[in-house]
Amino acid sequence: MIRSFSIVAGLAMAAALTACAATSAPDAPPVDESLAPAPLNPLPTDLTGYLAEGDLNGAALLGPPPTPQSLTGQADRARYEETRALAGSPRWKQAVVENDLWGGGALKQYACKLGVSIDEKQTPATLKIMHRVELDVRTVGKPAKDHYDRPRPMIGDDKPICIPREDWMKTNASYPSGHSMTGWAWALILAELAPAKADAMLDVGKQIGESRIICGVHYASDIEAGRTLASAMVARLHGDPQFQADMKKARSEIARAKAAPSGCAA
Repeated sequence: MIRSFSIVAGLAMAAALTACAATSAPDAPPVDESLAPAPLNPLPTDLTGYLAEGDLNGAALLGPPPTPQSLTGQADRARYEETRALAGSPRWKQAVVENDLWGGGALKQYACKLGVSIDEKQTPATLKIMHRVELDVRTVGKPAKDHYDRPRPMIGDDKPICIPREDWMKTNASYPSGHSMTGWAWALILAELAPAKADAMLDVGKQIGESRIICGVHYASDIEAGRTLASAMVARLHGDPQFQADMKKARSEIARAKAAPSGCAA
């Protein structure tokens, strides 16, 4: 958590105001809008994650979220308020597409930038890793969510958000963002598997996190916390022999893959 001290209050305020002003994202890259948002659940799988509960203490690593009265908390709220004006914009539509990590379009964004279909037929080892890592996000991220229990930004108002308002939003905490955590973990892993496409993979992972701010379902500091915890989790995964074995298979299959994903935006 970022703490404000009087000795740096002026600099902190300037930084907070700069963050608040950055509410209009650059023009979004073309997105296949035919991909309708689907439920948030991943594709059915019998897999388990690589990590067990307690392998990484997310709550201790992150520390608590900023308080509403802090400069960071105020900047968080200001950005939420200002990004409501993006409703209906191209960037808003991208956020809708990326709402579902699996069927809605987030996974396809990686595949399109990678130039390789990520599927059971051509890249099963890669898809297996992504499944297992998404499950690890739940194992590592949920205890931190439950511990800090930060309400989501749209609770208590009726301002536009990019997905339907549902009751689960009242009980599923905001900090850290699971979407941001998953998107960044996937980006780090795919960047390692295809170093020549690292910039593109990391950009997709970054945009998935930003989409949660645009959607209005997370604060900016939730996204930052998700990326921090994802980085720690991926570092921890590199000590797992099964993860390393799966990465070796995935690296080989991506290198020899021929089929590019269909329906990617030009």
